[in-house]
Parts: sequence; C-alpha cells; structure tokens
Amino acid sequence: MVKQNDSFITDEMLVKYYELNKKKKEIELEMNQLKDLFQDYFNKLVGPTNKAEITINNYKLQRQIRKIEKFNEDITVKRLEELNMNDLIQVIKKPDDVKIKSALQLGLLSESNLEGCVVTSYSPAISVKTLTPR
Repeated sequence: MVKQNDSFITDEMLVKYYELNKKKKEIELEMNQLKDLFQDYFNKLVGPTNKAEITINNYKLQRQIRKIEKFNEDITVKRLEELNMNDLIQVIKKPDDVKIKSALQLGLLSESNLEGCVVTSYSPAISVKTLTPR
C-alpha cells in the first residue's frame, strides 16, 4: 500500500477528475436528449426503419439503420424438431452455477472436486467522490 505522503496523486488531480467526470455525465445526458430529438424528427420525417440525413449550414446529420435478424430460439427449435432436422439444433453444455453452489453447500460436491475449474477475473474501476464534513 502506498503511503499518502509518497503518492504521486495530488488533491488537484482528484478535484480535476471529479469535475471532469461530472461534466462528462452532464454532456452524455445532454447528448442523449439531442439524439432522442433527432430520432423523433427522423421517425416523423421518414419512419422508424429508414435511414435519413439533413444538412444545415456546414453540418450533416445522418441516421443509419442497422438491421439485426436472429431466430426466435424456442419457436425455431420446435419447428426444426417437427421437421426432424435435429442436426440443425445446437446442444450447449455449460455448468449451472446455481446448482453447483447448492451442491457445494449441501456437501454433495467438494471444492477439491472443482480444483482448476474456477476462473477468477478482476476489473479495476476508479471512483472519486466528495466527502462531506461531519
């Protein structure tokens, strides 16, 4: 652990990060509101599934439409089974976390049985908050 005196982190850095993070949230909120306005405008102009663009002075506003198609899993599996096309259905084997934890608690499974099976990952997150004096 780094002592506070030996740190390269200064009060000014924390204040700047805090203030920038506040501005970032405000900017994101305002941008999302503008995006919603733009979407509403284009929805009324050309409909919700059409791309569009307008130019005002030297700025061009464009809306792209991404089409995503995927199969409804339940209906498609049922239909493929009816057609005896079982080769087109994936069987995915994966551990059931809830059942494994229950089996461990009940003693049906021991930690040593799962040695080498557990993958642990870490993701750091930075947070700066103001402390209110008491």
